[in-house]
Amino acid sequence: MKVIEVAAGIIHHGGRYLIARRKPGVHLAGFWEFPGGKREADESLTECLQRELFEELGVRVDLPIPYRVVRHDYPEKIVELHFFRCAIEEGEAEPVDCEEIRWVLPEELPRFEFPPADRAIIDALQYDAYGQGGVR
Repeated sequence: MKVIEVAAGIIHHGGRYLIARRKPGVHLAGFWEFPGGKREADESLTECLQRELFEELGVRVDLPIPYRVVRHDYPEKIVELHFFRCAIEEGEAEPVDCEEIRWVLPEELPRFEFPPADRAIIDALQYDAYGQGGVR
C-alpha cells in the first residue's frame, strides 16, 4: 500500500491552537484536524505546509519547526503525518477550504472528534502544556 505524506500545522497563538473541521465529501469528513495536506512530488514538507495553510486558511506562517511524525494505517491507505509547530506571520485565518475553524486551549482538544492518527499529538500537546500531572 502506498504511503501518503502529509504536513500538518500546529498553529499556536496566545496559548491556543488552531483546529479545522474537514469538509463534507472528503476522507474523514466532519472530523477536526490540525490543518495541512498532502505533499506534492516536487515540494519539501515545509513548502507543502506553507502552501496548504495558505490554500486552506489564507495565511502565511513563519518557518515551521518539526514537532512529531505519526504513521497511521487506515483500511484504504497509510498516512505519514509530519506535524510542525508554527505561528501566523501574515493574514487572519479564515475557513477557505475547510468547514470551520476554532482556536482552542490544550485542555479543550479532547472535546473535539479528531482522526485516530491525531490522538498522539493531542496527548503530546497536553503533556507539553501541563506536564505529567495532566490538565491543570
